[in-house]
Amino acid sequence: MNPRVQRTSRRIIRILDPMYNILDPLVYPMIRFVAGAMMIPHGYGKVFGGIEGTANFFASAGLEPALILAWYVGLVELVGGICVALGFLTRFMSAQLIGVLAVATFYIHLPSGFLWVKGGYEYPLFWLVVMIAITIKGGYKLAIDNLMPKEF
Repeated sequence: MNPRVQRTSRRIIRILDPMYNILDPLVYPMIRFVAGAMMIPHGYGKVFGGIEGTANFFASAGLEPALILAWYVGLVELVGGICVALGFLTRFMSAQLIGVLAVATFYIHLPSGFLWVKGGYEYPLFWLVVMIAITIKGGYKLAIDNLMPKEF
């Protein structure tokens, strides 16, 4: 026999129910915004002053054509980050970021092991998984995508 649990609340501290109910619709947009915003400084640094250094690094890692890839990655991180943060063309831009983060994770950082502090793949893998989730979910609530007749 499998007894069913009946509850008036799922939470141990029921007094928090109203707060959780109010904040629940904001959780995913907050994650999407922060994930996009975290990409922006990486792209900004490449596009506005660091493109040569990025191209040199890509060339040394065997990623060619290095200069074109450096511009692509910088623009995807900058523009894609802005778009994901705002929920504009969310799936298209987060899919581009998946590609960038997959290369960073598995090609650049994987040989250094797991720990980010030792140059490992921990940090880019985390953001890769977040971007995969964002690509699947899309802009959702509080997104510019909702103002468009169709979503990508």
